Amino acid sequence: MNRRQLLRASTALGATGALAGTATATTATAAAPAGAATGAAARPLRVHVVLFDGVEELDFAAPYEVFSASGFFTTRPVEVRYVSATGARSVTAAYGTNVRGVRPWAPDEADLLVVPGGGYARRDSPGVWAEIDRGALPRALAAAPRPGLTVAALCTGVMLLSAAGLTRGRPCTTHHKAKPDLERQGGLVKSARVVDDGDLVTAGGVTSGLELALWLVRRELGPQTATDLEAMLEYEARGTVWAPSAP
Repeated sequence: MNRRQLLRASTALGATGALAGTATATTATAAAPAGAATGAAARPLRVHVVLFDGVEELDFAAPYEVFSASGFFTTRPVEVRYVSATGARSVTAAYGTNVRGVRPWAPDEADLLVVPGGGYARRDSPGVWAEIDRGALPRALAAAPRPGLTVAALCTGVMLLSAAGLTRGRPCTTHHKAKPDLERQGGLVKSARVVDDGDLVTAGGVTSGLELALWLVRRELGPQTATDLEAMLEYEARGTVWAPSAP
């Protein structure tokens, strides 16, 4: 266990009163507090965070951190990886961060597919516009949906889902400056921090990646896991979560 993992484990111990297990860069598994619904042998929650050149650092790092750390508070294993629609590679993010070890596209191996944004303000830069123009990522996203997979996106990453045709006629949200584009392209834009339409979950601007991930942790791993995770992160989810009324 490295120093960062030790600090996380110590904080988790203070939040829950019990900790068993350690975390690696791609997998976090730990003992859950009382009331956890699943056992240690449960199938992992598999989270794939999509990367591309020009992706915003906070857009992808915040969800990765939240999902990875969630494994300290549930008996269900949590596996998190970075993936690219163009195969195993390294990615250069918006502010020059180089991310190595990005794994190949495999949505059939995921339960949650999370798409960050970045580079939407300038069409001549790497980022969302470049990926839309290139077409490979929107095509891969369009082909990804299947029973059991939730496709999620935040900030201008939602515009990649829009280019893939996944938001047309669906409740959704995005960065405030991209909302007019999303609506013109057929999205039913909601004024909410997070919009949960079942197998499609979207969130607003850059920092909303925290809310998106915390909401999905709450939905998939339970409210106690999310509450304990907030205590460890010293962050409370804010804003409205929109979801359809129960039948």
